[in-house]
Amino acid sequence: MSYTRTGRAADELRPHSIIVDFAPAAEGSCLIQTGHTRVLCTATVEEKVPPWLLEQNKGWITAEYAMLPRSTTIRSKRDYQRTAGRTHEIQRLIGRSLRAVVDLQAMGQRRIIIDCDVIQADAGTRTASVTGSWLALAFACDKLVRSGKMPRWPIKDQVAGVSLGLLDDEILLDMDYPEDSAAGVDLNLVMTGSGRLIEVQGTGEETTFDRDQLSQMLDLGWKGLQPLFELQRQVLKDKGIAHS
Repeated sequence: MSYTRTGRAADELRPHSIIVDFAPAAEGSCLIQTGHTRVLCTATVEEKVPPWLLEQNKGWITAEYAMLPRSTTIRSKRDYQRTAGRTHEIQRLIGRSLRAVVDLQAMGQRRIIIDCDVIQADAGTRTASVTGSWLALAFACDKLVRSGKMPRWPIKDQVAGVSLGLLDDEILLDMDYPEDSAAGVDLNLVMTGSGRLIEVQGTGEETTFDRDQLSQMLDLGWKGLQPLFELQRQVLKDKGIAHS
């Protein structure tokens, strides 16, 4: 028997939105909302690079990720030292996803730090973080270009993420927490706006999946990413950012 989703179709995203400049002290920021998941993404510009990059004449992008103690129904302890394996996994995903679409040499010798803080978690926090982080990065780069500190626009493509799952033989797009916790297969998909893959992270939790199901999830994921790419473009247009 196939799972029957309440309130939306299997191939339908949760309601999603972006609030820009949510943290005005940062060089770039937004609050991304996907269903009940809310993630604050900020970009900080440092006019220096890690020591191992000093002679390479290029910049760097790194990310940090954290969940606030009451972002979930049960309070979690603060990971002050960021020692949790899941934390490291997600922040590395965010960092490499952004670096994959940026000309690091165009950045000059500076580092941009992306912070993703989950205010409310209802599944899909890592993919929402990737989608929102791209906008925070774009806002920061726009300020650098407009001020003349960065000679040219460094971002080569969009990047966004979406989650999928297999629940009772039904492929679901953008699962919420009850669906995610019951799914036999989880898949996180990160792609560029031009259709290139950055991350395909699929795991059989309590069952297996075949190549045909994987292909179906990839196709559905690509379809589901389109409204997110469009939202990113609209946000940039609304802010008057039109770099090529």
